[in-house]
Amino acid sequence: MTAATGTRRLVEVDALRGIAALSVVLFHYTTRFNELFGELPLPMLSFAHGHLGVNLFFIISGFVIFMTLERTLRPMDFVISRFSRLFPAYWFAILLTFLITHALGLPGKLVGVGTAVGNMLMFHGVFGMAHVDGVYWTLEVELLFYCGMFLLYRVQRLDLVNKVLLAMLLLRVGYFISERVFGVDLPWMIFRFLILRYIPWFAIGISIYQLVSRGDTAGWAPLVTIFCALATLLLVEPPVLALIAAALGALVYLAASGRAPVLRIGPLVWLGSISYPLYLLHENIGWSMQLRLRAYGLDPDQTVVVVVLFSLGLAWAVTAWIEQPAMRWIRQAYGRRRALA
Repeated sequence: MTAATGTRRLVEVDALRGIAALSVVLFHYTTRFNELFGELPLPMLSFAHGHLGVNLFFIISGFVIFMTLERTLRPMDFVISRFSRLFPAYWFAILLTFLITHALGLPGKLVGVGTAVGNMLMFHGVFGMAHVDGVYWTLEVELLFYCGMFLLYRVQRLDLVNKVLLAMLLLRVGYFISERVFGVDLPWMIFRFLILRYIPWFAIGISIYQLVSRGDTAGWAPLVTIFCALATLLLVEPPVLALIAAALGALVYLAASGRAPVLRIGPLVWLGSISYPLYLLHENIGWSMQLRLRAYGLDPDQTVVVVVLFSLGLAWAVTAWIEQPAMRWIRQAYGRRRALA
């Protein structure tokens, strides 16, 4: 891809990420809120399937991270890139979520200071720590995926990625058969650290990148990987999930290949630019606000509208004043250090 074309296509992919984030937000503020807090009456609109935005996130991550590693010259470049992207906004989100939820109250969801500090590792779930915000479980999955791909990069075998993915898909099927057919539970920690439950989604994203970036030279490997990922989902998950994966994969392919120009409209581009802080900050803060607003007498639909608008504004502010400045500062400091080395 040329630089200009590649930038346009990444804007479309990033807009998809924004749509995924907003779908999760709407799911949490409608369906999930009422499941947890039993508030009646229900809002007019419900987004019961909005949680599938997380699956779209995983496909996009597979695409973007493999693309990033293929273009990375030095291992530390990737480490700094991911650290500056993930952690400053995440640490600020932990602090802000902790303060606001303790100020407003959120029954059954508050954690102590020690747990909040432990959350800063992003691996806190491995040690049985509660989340400051429930969405953080997906960050552990993402980080494990990054680590696995980075290991493959460090041993200079990104060319084997399709074979590695097929082996992991086979292992996922092996776990399923062992449990369902033989009643034997294989080691859970291996299942967790290899993110076997979610590997089909990442595999689809990686394969889409190969198809888009290499065109006719991609060969059969990406198509075989996508087929095996869908077949794995068809076997180990409800069949409809394989259809959803195929549809989401097709959507990412259209965006990445520049065939979804509607994703370049201003509001969607903006939504993509704030997607990470929006995802990090919306759940527990939003629920705290919903409970308080409902107590003040706002109806369910008014409450959802107010909290969605607040979350979008908060995400924009954190993007503009925390995430982007911190990312620039870290990357510029790293660049200066490299220049002096």
